[in-house]
This record gives sequence, structure tokens and C-alpha cells, in this order.
Amino acid sequence: MAQLENKNIAVLATNGFEDSELSSPVEAAKNEGAQVSIVSTSTEDIEGKNGSKVSVDTTTEAAKGTDFDGIILPGGTGNADQLRLDEAAVEIVKKHVEAGKPLAVICHGAWILTDANVLQGRTLTSYPSLKTDLTNAGATWVDEEVHVDNGLVSSRTPDDLDAFNAKLVEEFAEGQH
Repeated sequence: MAQLENKNIAVLATNGFEDSELSSPVEAAKNEGAQVSIVSTSTEDIEGKNGSKVSVDTTTEAAKGTDFDGIILPGGTGNADQLRLDEAAVEIVKKHVEAGKPLAVICHGAWILTDANVLQGRTLTSYPSLKTDLTNAGATWVDEEVHVDNGLVSSRTPDDLDAFNAKLVEEFAEGQH
């Protein structure tokens, strides 16, 4: 049986996402049987930094009350900056993390965690330029390929995707922490 069968995974993203940081984790989750929904600020297709287009399944506003088994937050500076300004996206992330459910974040995707105020006492990694923001929000920042802190899976860049994908599948399969 696939490790993520019957798991409902959300990917929160907008235009400007880092293409491989969305496509690679989605493929890894789907290969393990997960149902993956692309959640964005509007229902229009979104486009990555390198031009890949992705269909949106629902909006952050419509998904607010949805109970996801896991959330993936891809990077891309523009994407991450837009998401953190979306109150519904911040609420989804905040409630998910507070419920102890697994979340996987890579690169600049971690910015929204500062707005959701869920980093106090947590340890994670990210693109190096986020170190100050994350530590100011109460986190301990580490420079590692992938770091797992009680269901919070984090990585730095597309170079870390193999390790990131393996850990997110593992954590999403385990479920609540």
C-alpha cells in the first residue's frame, strides 16, 4: 500500500513559485497515493518563475475550514511574499500547525510561518536570507539539507529536494504529532 493513501495534502502557492519546489514534492506525494490540492489566492491558473503553469483546485478563502492531513509550502520570493499577505492562507497555516499536523516548507516558503506566529521554540532551515526573520519570530535556524522538528519539515533550496521529498512523505505518513 502507498504510504500516503487516503491523505489529503494541500499545496499553498501563487504566481512566482519556484517551479521544482512545487512540482517535485507534489509528484512525490502523488506517487505515494496522496490526493493533492493546489490552493491559491484566486481560482486562476498560477505560473512558476520558470513558466510552468499549474491549475488551482480551490482558493485559500474557500479552503479555510478544510482539514488537510499535510501542507506543502514551495518557495519563490514573489509567491512567498504574496501568500503571507493573504489572511486566509495565514489562518490555514496557523490552524494546521497548532493542530500538530505535518507541514513541509522549502526555501522562501517559510515566510508565512512568521505571520502565522507558529515558530516559537521550533527549529528549521530555509533559504539563508530568511534566517533573521525566522529567528526574530522565535525559531532556531539551522543550515541543513533537511530538518524535521515534530512534523515541521524544512529545506533550503531545490538542491535539497530529494531529502525534502523523502522526509515529507515520511512525516505526512505518520500524521499528527
